[in-house]
Amino acid sequence: MISYKKNTNNIVTLTMDMEGRKSNIINHEIGKAFLPVLDHLKKSKESNELIGVIITSAKQSFLTGGDLDYLSNVKDPKEIFKFVERQKQLFNAIESLGVPVVAAINGAALGSGFELTLAAHHRIALDHPKTVLGCPEVTLGILPGGGGTIRLMWMLGIEKALPILAEGKRYNPKKALEIGLIDELVADKETLMQQAEKWILDNPQVSKPWLEKGRIPGGTAKSPKLAPMIAMASAMMVKRTRNNYPAPQAILNTMVEGSLVDFETALRIESRYFTELITGKVSTNMTKAFWYDLNSIKQGESRPKGFGKFRPRKIGVIGAGMMGSGIAYVSAKVGIQVMLKDVSVTIAERGKAYSEKLLVKGVARKKITEIEKAAILDRITPTENAEDFKDCDLIIEAVFENRALKDQVTKEAQKFLDEDVIFASNTSTLPISGLAKSYDHQENFIGLHFFSPVDKMQLVEIIKGDNTSEETIARAFDYVKLIKKTPIVVNDSRGFYTSRVFKTYIIEGMALLNEGNLPNKIEQAGLNAGMPVGPLALIDEVSISLVVDILKQTKKDLGDKDPPNPGYDVAFRMIEEFNRPGKAKKAGFYDYSAKPKKIWPALRTHFPDKGSNSTMVEMQERLMIIQAIETVRCMEEGVISKVADANIGSIFGWGFAPFKGGTLQYINDYGMKEFIEKAAQLEQKYGARFKLPQSLHDMNHKNLTFI
Repeated sequence: MISYKKNTNNIVTLTMDMEGRKSNIINHEIGKAFLPVLDHLKKSKESNELIGVIITSAKQSFLTGGDLDYLSNVKDPKEIFKFVERQKQLFNAIESLGVPVVAAINGAALGSGFELTLAAHHRIALDHPKTVLGCPEVTLGILPGGGGTIRLMWMLGIEKALPILAEGKRYNPKKALEIGLIDELVADKETLMQQAEKWILDNPQVSKPWLEKGRIPGGTAKSPKLAPMIAMASAMMVKRTRNNYPAPQAILNTMVEGSLVDFETALRIESRYFTELITGKVSTNMTKAFWYDLNSIKQGESRPKGFGKFRPRKIGVIGAGMMGSGIAYVSAKVGIQVMLKDVSVTIAERGKAYSEKLLVKGVARKKITEIEKAAILDRITPTENAEDFKDCDLIIEAVFENRALKDQVTKEAQKFLDEDVIFASNTSTLPISGLAKSYDHQENFIGLHFFSPVDKMQLVEIIKGDNTSEETIARAFDYVKLIKKTPIVVNDSRGFYTSRVFKTYIIEGMALLNEGNLPNKIEQAGLNAGMPVGPLALIDEVSISLVVDILKQTKKDLGDKDPPNPGYDVAFRMIEEFNRPGKAKKAGFYDYSAKPKKIWPALRTHFPDKGSNSTMVEMQERLMIIQAIETVRCMEEGVISKVADANIGSIFGWGFAPFKGGTLQYINDYGMKEFIEKAAQLEQKYGARFKLPQSLHDMNHKNLTFI
């Protein structure tokens, strides 16, 4: 696991290389491997045969984190506390060797990996796109537990360390150097090792301020200058997280309390908060979603096996509106040539201008250079001629949600395409199997449902039609990953997965309004439950008129199979009686003439109190449970087959509460038996839309959960 090499200057290089793993992690095995090495180094120091240590990695990354498999399975807080305390002992031993220790960071150093570098006296990183640094533990509902919270506080002070830890960002090498996470950057691996050795030779006497009774930059929590900042930071956390995410507050608490005691006691405080967080429900949910489920998707669990990797050289995009322009932009960014077509070159050029606007911002923020900007723009060619698609590997149609228009552009394009070219429709509602009938090779027709704005939204829903081949699914999956998006695979159906489940949230919000609940209270219920936007504000964004069109079509398709819902009546009245179609027309559930926007004053008049006594808790549960039930229906009907796809699709697609881990993990978190009992109560009180699919009862009888 660790190779040991001493040079003629008595500098030892320890190279981590865990067998059977793509990357190094901190676990029991590497901890045991380090102990005899550190004992030997101590003896070498005592006999004057050691002047410094370099720690690096033989893998492409440095060290990518802790042993989440172990930590996720252990439920005994005492065992976790002992584990993290042993990890601290390892890092403490490294920094107290009595010789300079340099972390030669040759790739990603994240979480426990970055905590290891903090135990070194100097950090030098390779300036490479794959080098990312930071402590992203908060994104899994925990905090750095290997001393990282306390060490970073001592290095930077509470004020500077707090956002780094509480936001959990990953930093590129230049930004990491700028904010003080590392000390030096180098261009190549050879220079990395040379500079590490040079620093040791130039700095024979080193120590850490916390080992020499130094001072925390900016002072302790008792400092008069820090007290207002700490109070404000705590208040802002409550406002931002609505107390749904305990980790940011635990990070602040750890630093505040840790700043008032000695270093050893501060580390123990950190261990206690870490143990409390990792044994809690929020960490369990977020680890399930953002580690296990997300990695399952990234590793291609939903990708059909047996097909080679697909990398399109050139694609065609039909429609230069917001969606088409966004698709062109993310494709060109990764090196794909794009033919961006619309009814005229002038309109297509406007679509290219969208990319230029985004790239100008990127240059201003120093994320890309002028040369890189020019190269990306050169890859986008505006056109009005479908003939320009003749050598494309993939066509993505992104015109309006109109079946006739989509049929027209499909037929126009296929005249110039080879028979093996994939044709994808960006649609959120129209069935793919029906659209595929306009394409001669239906096995190559697929749905790619992007989310707006494309440059920011991570999810792409891949929709299989009745005749879509497995190879086409695999190729679509590869393209989505290539443009750095997260793909989920679903079967063709009414509304697919995301649109179908998302719709239940906004309709339940309208049902609450129809019952006479206060509009502001409904919005607060959505926000308190962890949704990014209240249901009424969200339907305004989507467009009430569009929702009405979808509801009419759903009723037409399903008839009596679509359970009656009082939310439907609200949507119809908003259009037919009050002519308030949504935000685009500045008239919806909100009044947009006011700044900031406010609830339409007449809303309470038109939807008066009917004696509803819904509590805030019940309103929150209704808004979330209805989404979970619809997801189970989608699983039962085969619309979606992977738990990971359902969970990540709900979080990345429409912002389902991340701290709950997704729509299916929500049921696990609630408790299967308890969820079924609650749904039965809601069904009795509010109707058939809360009726559970039989599959959930079957799972409960078998003591199964969604994994």
